[in-house]
Amino acid sequence: MKFELLKVKEVAKGEPIRSPQDVGRFVQENMAEEAFADRECFWILHLNARNQVIEKEITAIGTVNSCLVRPADVMRKAVMNGTVAIIAVHNHPSGNPEASKEDLMLASRLKDSAEILGIQLLDQVIIAAGGKVRSIMR
Repeated sequence: MKFELLKVKEVAKGEPIRSPQDVGRFVQENMAEEAFADRECFWILHLNARNQVIEKEITAIGTVNSCLVRPADVMRKAVMNGTVAIIAVHNHPSGNPEASKEDLMLASRLKDSAEILGIQLLDQVIIAAGGKVRSIMR
C-alpha cells in the first residue's frame, strides 16, 4: 500500500502581512490594475503560517454592480493550499470604495465559514480606481 500526502503550496511572495497597514500596502502595490476591472470581481489572497501570500485566486466574476460569492468556493482552495489565513478583496467599478449592506453581510458569512475550518479571515477590502482601498472589517 502506497501512502501519499497532499503537498501544501508554499511559493511565498513578499513580506509578511502583520497589520491592516500591511494589507493596504500589499493590495495597492499588487492589485492596482484589478481596481480598474469593468465588473465586480472577488479575489482571495491565501497566506501561509508566516503570513506571506502564497496565492492570489479569483473566485468570482460578476456584473457592473454585484458579484455572487459562495463561501464554499472561497474555502475550497484555502483548504487545498493548506492556507492558514485569507484576505478577501473585491473591486467596485463605480470608484466608490464604501461597503454596501451586501458587502457587510458577505464579510460576516466568510468570517463564520473560515472560523469553522480553522482559517483566519484577516481582512476584507474593497479596491477602487485611483488606489482607493477600504477595509470592511476595521
